[in-house]
Amino acid sequence: MTTAYLGLGGNIGDPVHAMAEALRALDADPATRVAAVSPVYRTPPWGPVEQPPFLNACACVETSLEAEELLALCLSVEASLHRDRSVRWGPRTVDLDLLDFGGRSLASDRLTLPHPRMADRAFVLVPLADIAPQLSVEGVSVIEHLRSLDTSGIERRDLAADWWRTA
Repeated sequence: MTTAYLGLGGNIGDPVHAMAEALRALDADPATRVAAVSPVYRTPPWGPVEQPPFLNACACVETSLEAEELLALCLSVEASLHRDRSVRWGPRTVDLDLLDFGGRSLASDRLTLPHPRMADRAFVLVPLADIAPQLSVEGVSVIEHLRSLDTSGIERRDLAADWWRTA
């Protein structure tokens, strides 16, 4: 089994419900188990498109899938939850990003690991720090990366610890 970390987000419809549905779908797959899930955070919109704030979280999964197979599963789950990819960095019902896969480096047409922009994104690192503060990204822990980022506007939502099982 490989330990992988996922970033989750959404900003249209009911993002908490969509992220919960996505996590339950991943957990239901016989090759993947959700091991830990961060709290949910409200984060400022990011990207060139004007849009509402996001809700973000991170998850740790254990999987017997290879990295590109896990990516394919995540994309399939996104599609089942009506993810529209017509606008890059645009509004979305749900987004699943493969951030880290067993600490491996990979560069293919479909996938780059670790996620190439995660160390620069507070909306990723704040929830990731809740479940993997010492995870090494580019040789530096998540906590260390987070110290250099602007976290203003990121607010923890008051949800149950098992929000993804009940939402």
